[in-house]
Amino acid sequence: MKKADPKRKPGVVFAFFIVLAIGSLRLISTPETGLADWQDQEWGCTSIQVGRLASADGSVMTAHSCDGNYRQWLNIVPAAKHPEGAVTKILMGKMHTETSSDMRNVTEKGEVPDVPSTFAFLNTAYPCLNEHQLAIGETTIGGRRELFNSAGMFMIEELERLMLERCTTAREAIKLAGELVKEYGYGDYGECLTIADPKEVWHFEIFGAGLKEKGAIWAAVRIPDDQVGISANIPRIGELDLNDPDHYLASENVISVAVEKGWWDPKSGEPFKFWKAYSGRKPFSIREFYVLNALAPSLRLDLNAPEIPFSVKPEKKISVRDLLKFYRETYEGTEYDPTKNLVVKSRSGSELIKSPIASPWMSRDLVTLINTLKPETVVPNRTIAIAACAYATVLQCRSWLPDPVGGICWFAFDNPGQSARIPIFAGVTELPPSFEICAQHRFRTDSAAWAFRRANRLATVRWGETKEMIEKTIAEFEERAIQELPFVEKIAASLYGKGETVDRIEKTKQYLTKYTNDFARAAMSKYWELGDRFWTMFSRGF
Repeated sequence: MKKADPKRKPGVVFAFFIVLAIGSLRLISTPETGLADWQDQEWGCTSIQVGRLASADGSVMTAHSCDGNYRQWLNIVPAAKHPEGAVTKILMGKMHTETSSDMRNVTEKGEVPDVPSTFAFLNTAYPCLNEHQLAIGETTIGGRRELFNSAGMFMIEELERLMLERCTTAREAIKLAGELVKEYGYGDYGECLTIADPKEVWHFEIFGAGLKEKGAIWAAVRIPDDQVGISANIPRIGELDLNDPDHYLASENVISVAVEKGWWDPKSGEPFKFWKAYSGRKPFSIREFYVLNALAPSLRLDLNAPEIPFSVKPEKKISVRDLLKFYRETYEGTEYDPTKNLVVKSRSGSELIKSPIASPWMSRDLVTLINTLKPETVVPNRTIAIAACAYATVLQCRSWLPDPVGGICWFAFDNPGQSARIPIFAGVTELPPSFEICAQHRFRTDSAAWAFRRANRLATVRWGETKEMIEKTIAEFEERAIQELPFVEKIAASLYGKGETVDRIEKTKQYLTKYTNDFARAAMSKYWELGDRFWTMFSRGF
């Protein structure tokens, strides 16, 4: 571990602040209502999917906010060759490790035969993008507890790893997952993967098959090319047309298990709905409603309705900036704004203004205190951007560019409502060493994640005074990327040519790697600077 910079020693004051701020990591949605419940945020991810004809530039997009106490370290796993007879170990426990080399509490669940060669991929907690523009978002969706079977070999993150190592398209990835869990079993809770390639994006939901067998039950629906879908911790797939494999795929037991368990009666006259059989909960809450309603307001969707569309055609095509904005969403200015009632008199006393301590990420203790003094001052709706986020990705797949250039991950450490995004191309071969150190365990100045987390937590204490600085910083880095990337991509595509030589491919990757790393270091430096500035602002107390 590197020695800490004396300017950034946390000291007693910082330790006290960490204790003060822990409550801000507790916001979780109650699935049935979408309202916030003050519990640890473990199942809180949001994944939005955009078809190529629904996007402004023709890219296919998927995304993920990894909400919860999951590892923040990430690295690039290189492509590899494997000898005949080689195996790959299937692990459990790496989701909570501190560094890329930390193997404490990591256990081996089994092994499967390796393939002759594997692709390079971006190794986030939930692996997300490979060198051939296969991209994956994730949300935990729970499902019926009777389906869980710990004897199954695969946790969802290991299934994602093998998809990225072995596949180039979303369809291939879904079929591979189905084969693996059928043979080796699925040992995780209900999960949704949103899987994209340069042509299409799919919504894939999977559960265990119960204690009688260690297989899995799964279904996948292709998002129509001109539509947008979303998954936010609730099973969403409805009716399945298994006679249309271009748009629907499923496990062989998808209906038989539901009939056997009494979760669907073929004689009832009701259509089989995947979410109803394997969840039983209302198939959406405030996040799904908010995003789809914002994209297609003429549909007049109702938060209190029993069901809303699985996906919608947006009334305006979606740019990557639109998607990034959704991941900063706290419903400010709408009726769902949690702090809309938290107002105080201005210093002049002439008007009511929002309190400087008001933020959508206040600790549950503070919210409880405020609401005890004046009930329903803070209405804790579950926002998309939360303080408990480990990291967030928005993934673009672009068919008109070479794979190393066309695939891009817009990456943010910590709360995406407060952190600048860093563009990581599919062809990047390494990241700054500080990216391989998590911020979930202890304060470390050699951790990139802490550069953002420290500034963001300090900013939250008096959000009314820091919000403008944070939002200005996000806008500056986003604008820089939007302005620079067309030139970067043009140069990289020119270097790549038709990819006819190893030398061309390597020069392209080197160029993209340098750009991503320079951008990342600039963002980290700015957030360390912001954190120092906030400490100065609050030097006489919070």
